[in-house]
Amino acid sequence: MILCCGEALIDMIPTALPDGTPALVPHAGGAALNLAIALGRLGAPAGLFTGLSRDLFGRQLETALRASHVDPTLAIRSDRPTTLAFVEVVNGSARYTFYDENTAGRMLSKADLPDLPDAVSTLTFGGISLIHAPAAETYAALARREAGRRCIVVDPNIRPGFVTDEPAYRARLSGLLAQADIVKVSDEDLDWLLPGAQDGIADLLAQGPALVIVTKGDKGALAAHRAGWQVAVAAPRVPVVDTVGAGDTFLAGTLGRAHESGLLSRTALNQVTPDAMTEILAFATQAAAVTVARAGANPPWRHELL
Repeated sequence: MILCCGEALIDMIPTALPDGTPALVPHAGGAALNLAIALGRLGAPAGLFTGLSRDLFGRQLETALRASHVDPTLAIRSDRPTTLAFVEVVNGSARYTFYDENTAGRMLSKADLPDLPDAVSTLTFGGISLIHAPAAETYAALARREAGRRCIVVDPNIRPGFVTDEPAYRARLSGLLAQADIVKVSDEDLDWLLPGAQDGIADLLAQGPALVIVTKGDKGALAAHRAGWQVAVAAPRVPVVDTVGAGDTFLAGTLGRAHESGLLSRTALNQVTPDAMTEILAFATQAAAVTVARAGANPPWRHELL
């Protein structure tokens, strides 16, 4: 199982009523939840570790997970409220305002860390859940505990406007990157992590991962391996409706295809070939292209892809 560790929240998406009145519609969201749902739809065994509320929004989140074949049994339930993210879409790109104080996700503690079943081979970390304590420290502790025993994947998915203690956040990310086997970043993430770096990809590889993957929007994606090779693929040309969930779908495509190929282990990642990685990236960009061509974080099912 690929266990996605991080936030599950409600995206309040702008829409219009039949008479044209502006409205907001609650949709299941959050980087970890979006990734888990995309994995489940692509046929990969997926689970979610998060703080999940018992309120009406928490029930909506669990329904969405189960509908996409994601196992939510490791989620920690509480009576705290669900995190809300109000979304504004401008020129196809999403901007977020978060309401996260004292929520089920934010207050996840180290005491909540579960014993993981042997079926969990891979853990993913990223998103706003890595920004604020206590949840951020809980996820970091889980990564430290499991590093070297299971495949660790980090996708920072950085939201600079949500960061209140940048030194602590940077230190936390540095520790996670050093424990990771796979790091996936957008080109914007890379610029924020390593401002002014002459070769940010090489700098990330030097921190420890076997594989660094960089997404570049409509310019495609590339992967760089510690063995010294790089491969790149172009992005399919599709009409962009919005980009909500595109990066999460891309990572799901990457991990789902790698799982199918038996590559989600430290030994296998050390031996992955450029040709295999090129095929994985091509599949991931195809999956992400479906997501950006339709409204909201609505990743494809496996039968929708070639």
